[in-house]
Amino acid sequence: MPVLRRHCHLAFVLLFALMQAACAQRAGADLRDPAARAASGVAAEDAVLHWNQPAVRANCPDRRGYLWVQAVEGPACIRYFASDEIDGARVAIVQFSGDRDGVMDQPPTRIPGNTEALRTLDAQRSRDRAGVPWIFMARPGTYGSSGDHRRRREPVEFHALDAALDALMQRHQLQRIVILGHSGGATAGAALLTMGRTRVACAVLTSGAYGLLERARMLGMSKDGRTDTTGSTQFYDPLDHVNGIVRDPARRIVLIGNRDDRNTPFALQQRFGDAVAKAGHRIEVKTHAAEPPTYHDLTDRIGLHAASQCALEALFPPTPGAE
Repeated sequence: MPVLRRHCHLAFVLLFALMQAACAQRAGADLRDPAARAASGVAAEDAVLHWNQPAVRANCPDRRGYLWVQAVEGPACIRYFASDEIDGARVAIVQFSGDRDGVMDQPPTRIPGNTEALRTLDAQRSRDRAGVPWIFMARPGTYGSSGDHRRRREPVEFHALDAALDALMQRHQLQRIVILGHSGGATAGAALLTMGRTRVACAVLTSGAYGLLERARMLGMSKDGRTDTTGSTQFYDPLDHVNGIVRDPARRIVLIGNRDDRNTPFALQQRFGDAVAKAGHRIEVKTHAAEPPTYHDLTDRIGLHAASQCALEALFPPTPGAE
């Protein structure tokens, strides 16, 4: 009997520890708190994703979550974090985050959501909300992807993402994708369109940055009127490359912003939308409520909902003439 009691006690302790770890994941623990790390049962050194690192082939295994690609500027290792049911998906949503320069210089353990497990959990939650397979692709220099996030919006960033999307679609046999990007992620999505990307059912671009030189001047962040907000003169502005967008009558482009946006002026978003429409592409420019005081982050998960609607329409197109 004492042996049985000890076994029962050990089983109870193990079950309790597993429940703690599950609760920590559901709560979205970001591993900044040592107690949260202990509850998750994962060592921070093994769990965290590293930022602004060079591309090293040995650190980029040929497995799910890693893409070793050869872009024009050189090799890159792009990380992605996917929900279930992506293999062979007719349509999957690929999300790009906004800029993360505010946290990129912090220790990796202090960056929220900075583990493979938490990024994958977030992708799964987004998939459950959207009803469509979901992939979060980390922009160069962020969340484990090689590169330098200080060089965001330069060709080196967009070429690496373009090559990574090719590799992703081939590996998982994705038929079409919906691109979803917010802020700098929307600029990335727009840039990929201008680079001739095909098999895009829809692109949902929220609060994107366009007219990069003028934006920097409007925000008082341009050096001698020659640089964008990062201080670079080598930026790639989608507004200057609209002619590169491939014609596709079935593809939707949805641009959503807020007229009071103090980060990415809506007038420049509208200008990009007008240029795309003038070039003969199907684009919808919409406004939505946003969080004060900058009115840059839109409310109600509008980007997710718009991307979900786009994906479902691509899967189940409405019958012509049906009410």
